[in-house]
Amino acid sequence: MGQGSGFIVDGAGYVVTNNHVVGEADAVRVELADGRQLPGKVVGTDPKTDLALLKIEAGGPLPTVAFGNSDQLRVGEWVLAMGNPFGLGGTATAGIVSARGRQIGAGPYDDFIQTDASINPGNSGGPLFNTAGEVVGVNAAIFSPRAATSASASRCPPPWRNRSSPSSRTAAGWSGAGSASRCRRLTRRWPARSA
Repeated sequence: MGQGSGFIVDGAGYVVTNNHVVGEADAVRVELADGRQLPGKVVGTDPKTDLALLKIEAGGPLPTVAFGNSDQLRVGEWVLAMGNPFGLGGTATAGIVSARGRQIGAGPYDDFIQTDASINPGNSGGPLFNTAGEVVGVNAAIFSPRAATSASASRCPPPWRNRSSPSSRTAAGWSGAGSASRCRRLTRRWPARSA
């Protein structure tokens, strides 16, 4: 059984995680910070961006995260990575943005935020917060060619804020040119709707 992390983006029970966390799972179980374990349904996946959207029924509105603008992150800024490393439970690790626009061979939308905040197996799908407490990335990969040092990377999340119901369908064109940032590309995939 695979393990990962995620975060609630809509009070109706929509949860963002990585596609590689849910993979081809027949069943998904989501454990909330209050200890409740709820069955989840995968309502959308995008292997090219390694993102997945789950839906849970919690019997009432759930607290959500606020989104920041990862395009405004600067190298040297503090960030906080949250997750469930090794299945040990909620963990927070702090670090700085080491680089932006990092290419690690992860696919056509390869554009990572590199951080030295410790990210371990099980952290995938968890949020990366800026100092204002806003999500600016999704923990997605550990890149360590020699295992001597571990450079962790996080993907920029799509702008699900201001949406009444996140879409489970994605459609995007890609010309092969790398001129636009990841957030702009994902904004076209999941455009924000005004309330």
